[in-house]
Amino acid sequence: MESMQAQENSLSSDMSLRSLKLRGQMRTNVVKEIMSTERIYLKHLKDICEGYVRQCRKHAAMFSPHQLVTIFSNIEDIYRFHRKFLKELEKKFNPMQPHLSEIGSCFLLQGEGFSIYSEYCNNHPRASAELHRLMSLSRYRHFFEACRLLQQMIDIPLGGFLLTPIQKICKYPLQLGELLKYTSEEHRDYDSVNDALKAMKKVACLINERKRRLESIDAIAQWQAAILHWEGDDILGRSSELIHSGEMTRMFLHGKNQQRTFFLFDHQLIFCKKDLLRRDLLHYRGRLDLDHMDLLDLANGQNAAHSTFLKHAFELRNKITGESHVLCCRKPEDKQKWLEALARERHRVQEAEEMGIEISESQRKSAIVNANARKSKRGNMNNVGFASCALVPPHQPLHPLHQCHVPVPTRLPQQRVISLAEPMHKPFHLWDSITKHRHLRK
Repeated sequence: MESMQAQENSLSSDMSLRSLKLRGQMRTNVVKEIMSTERIYLKHLKDICEGYVRQCRKHAAMFSPHQLVTIFSNIEDIYRFHRKFLKELEKKFNPMQPHLSEIGSCFLLQGEGFSIYSEYCNNHPRASAELHRLMSLSRYRHFFEACRLLQQMIDIPLGGFLLTPIQKICKYPLQLGELLKYTSEEHRDYDSVNDALKAMKKVACLINERKRRLESIDAIAQWQAAILHWEGDDILGRSSELIHSGEMTRMFLHGKNQQRTFFLFDHQLIFCKKDLLRRDLLHYRGRLDLDHMDLLDLANGQNAAHSTFLKHAFELRNKITGESHVLCCRKPEDKQKWLEALARERHRVQEAEEMGIEISESQRKSAIVNANARKSKRGNMNNVGFASCALVPPHQPLHPLHQCHVPVPTRLPQQRVISLAEPMHKPFHLWDSITKHRHLRK
């Protein structure tokens, strides 16, 4: 009996040793892959900087400084960063026993440095567009191919090389996830790898969020340019995303009210009035600073302060002045969506502050300039008889001062935002009456 127990213990011990050895071998493989891919990646960065950027700078007649920044962005900063990062990895790498390597701390030590990828990833669409334009010209095609051959680079086009930084920053969380999978909790590198994985996921999330917001600011600038009689600061001065939109009723004392279309952005709530003749046009009427507002849910019933019966209502109260703004929705489900959206707005503002998400002043100005240019172009098209927007009903003539309302992208499905901000209407009967009796004025 004792002999059988000893055999079982021995068998269990052998299985445990084999499992431990297998885990060590798998960790060795992952560590070697991280080291190998990092060396290859650094070689790619070096080839781009020395084979392309340096050669382009020598040909000022072909490439302006602005073009070089557009195509290569901050690739040289990334190259310098990874030279330093690889040195740290080499220090922690154990070539004799790779599974004992403690490389997790390297990612933590250089954690903030990975944020330089944000600028590169945000710029990549513009880089691709400019590179595509230049590649259509044989002169530039031959030049870039000569650069590749001179540097003795592998047979990949420049566009492929410029994509590698984006692929690399996305691959780190996957590699660290695999490394953590084969790192036991008793391993000296476990805590560092676990923290490094969280840090790199946060970096990837930050890059994605900045890219998403950057893509939305052009549409927001176009939206503002389309609003008639805009007053005050540009919306991009404080906001970078539209969170929700829809129609609500503003309640005033003694039962007075106003029907308005509201647009909930981060930090502020914009409200507009629809044009009497052109219901797809909006006139600016004001804004509320949400950073100084408390949100209060109001029950259905008689409200003493407003001397009226309130239904599906909530209140925004200024924490400094005490000024109250009561808004009523048409349906209870509409009210619920607004309450959720306002709570989400506060969460998004806090999240942006914690992640350090900020749109630069130059990016804001560029979006506003481009939006105004498009607005002028639409105005010129209107003057020569072209429709400026598919949303304008064909039976209604365009006024040169009127600009089409531009829908803004949000987290909500685009179709839904359009339906909230621009409900479909039948032809306005007053306009039909005016056009029908126009001959009486002659």
